[in-house]
Parts: sequence; C-alpha cells; structure tokens
Amino acid sequence: MTTFLLIVTVIVALALIGVILIQRSEGGGLGIGSGQGVGAFMTGRGTATLLTRSTGILAGLFMVLCLILAILNRGASSGARDILAHPPVAASSQTAPQASNNTPTAPAAPAPAPAPEQKH
Repeated sequence: MTTFLLIVTVIVALALIGVILIQRSEGGGLGIGSGQGVGAFMTGRGTATLLTRSTGILAGLFMVLCLILAILNRGASSGARDILAHPPVAASSQTAPQASNNTPTAPAAPAPAPAPEQKH
C-alpha cells in the first residue's frame, strides 16, 4: 500500500511541476505566444482557468497523499522505520553473545597457534 502511494505521489508531483512550468509567470496561460498556434483552441482566459484549476487540484492531491503517507508511516509498528531513532550498530566478530539469564560468561578460549613448519 505504501509503495503504491509513493508511486502515485511521485506521479502527482511530476504532473504538478509540468503544469506549473507550462504557465506564464504573469498568469497568462500556456505561454505559447499571443493566443496563436497550439493555444488557439482555447481563449487566454480559459487556458489560464484550466491551468489554475489543474494546479490547485494537483497541489491538494499532493498534500493529501503526503498526509496519508505520514499517518501510515507513523502507525507502522511503533516507529520501526525511523532511521534516526536507532543508530546502526557496528557488527563486530570480536564480541561474544551475552547469555540470556544475565549470568557472566567465561571468556572464549584462545585459538591454538599453528604449528611451525619444519624444513627438511
């Protein structure tokens, strides 16, 4: 579920970026000349209204998806996904596992030294 929502959120974010970049900086619509060519099928005012509504809808959808993802992440196994709560523990082969009943354990016996090679 979370993966699906993340994919949808990325798609909505990319669509929002595209719709914002299509608009003129002064709010004139598609930004393709003065109503000629590709933008001629709609009036300047209609194009601006369409892009403004699209921007508002996509922005609202993006915020709702982010809130849903935050709620799902917070409720998932009491913060087990929080990477900042538990710093990584360095795995070391030098440490011996502790006994479960809290009794001290004897140190491990040292490994036997390899036998020296004899020359013939």
